[in-house]
Amino acid sequence: MAENNRNKFVKAERLRHKSLVDKLFDEGKSLYEFPLRVTYRLIGEEELAGVFRGAFPERIAKVQMMVTVPKKKRRHAVDRVLLRRRIREAYRLQKGALLDKIETLGGVGTLSVAFVYMHSENVDYALIERKMAKLLRKIGERL
Repeated sequence: MAENNRNKFVKAERLRHKSLVDKLFDEGKSLYEFPLRVTYRLIGEEELAGVFRGAFPERIAKVQMMVTVPKKKRRHAVDRVLLRRRIREAYRLQKGALLDKIETLGGVGTLSVAFVYMHSENVDYALIERKMAKLLRKIGERL
C-alpha cells in the first residue's frame, strides 16, 4: 500500500459482503478489551475465491473491518454514530502495524475484523484509542 494511502480508510477496507460477515461471526475468534469486543478471521486466497465463485472483486483490501454499536446499548442514533466515528478513527490511525503483519504472511486473501461496542455509556476517544491499540496488537500476535 502506498505511504500516502496508508492512513486513509478507503471503501475497499470496509467489510460489507454478507457472506464474509456471516462467516466472520460464525467461525471467527474473539478478543475483549473493555469497551470493545473484536471478532476476527483470517481468510486464505483459495477460500476467498470460493466465496465469490472463482474471481473475487478487485476492491477487497488485505484487512477489512466493520463497526457495530448495538441499539440495545446506545438507544440514540447520534450516540451510535459518534461512537462508530471514534472507533473508525482510532482504527484508521493505528492499523499500520497490523497491515505490516498481514503483508509478511503469505497466501492471505483478507483479514476480516468486526469491532462491537459493548458499553452502555459513551466513552471518550482517548480510552477507545488505547483499547484499539491493545486489540490490534493482540490480533497481530495471534496471527
